[in-house]
Amino acid sequence: MKEMLQSSACFATLLTIGAFAAGQAVRRRTGRDAANPLLIAVLLVMAVLFLLDIDCGVYQAGAQPVSWLLTPATVCLALPLYRQIEILRKNALAAAVGVAVGVLSSAACILLLSLIFRLDAQQTATLLPKSVTTAVGIGISEELGGIPAVTVAVIILTGLCGNLTAGPVCRFFKITDPVAKGLAIGASSHAVGTAKALEMGEVEGAMSSAAVAVCGLVTVVAAPICMRLLG
Repeated sequence: MKEMLQSSACFATLLTIGAFAAGQAVRRRTGRDAANPLLIAVLLVMAVLFLLDIDCGVYQAGAQPVSWLLTPATVCLALPLYRQIEILRKNALAAAVGVAVGVLSSAACILLLSLIFRLDAQQTATLLPKSVTTAVGIGISEELGGIPAVTVAVIILTGLCGNLTAGPVCRFFKITDPVAKGLAIGASSHAVGTAKALEMGEVEGAMSSAAVAVCGLVTVVAAPICMRLLG
């Protein structure tokens, strides 16, 4: 059974898609933010791999077709932004400041934690791209000598935290402006957070998409500079 599944060209891809579909079904059934489809999918895939004793490397290789879709999926975030381009133009200064603060605060937190816990250069490089989308974060981690597999896990955790806490945080601090909500969510929790922003409204989704794109570009430039500061 194990050998048959490992040799199957479709098992990993079907497992990934099926787990996410199950997560979406649970979310629709419960209607709760905690029932995040991505979180449920991750837990289901981990459970199946553990129970069937399937090597993670084998699963990763088989799930490559899903990984290839990361970049085009990220590009598709431009669609809601295009629809709300006039709002972005009117709030260009706020968007620029929001993105700058998001990137700087993320980098500052990682550098501070690196100093406190005495992380080495590889570990710091692995954590630096935590707030950018996966397609960009993997490239940054590889370029700086980090561990891409761990970077992916950190990015997913960051996105899940943003997705789950975005609503409560906005309500607690009484943040009602859709532009502010979208920029904050996109700058802190990339594409996974943007999914939550799109649920809040089209303006929130568009601003979050803009923040994801610009934060990714700025982080590509800023991350090597941060590593030199540590060196």
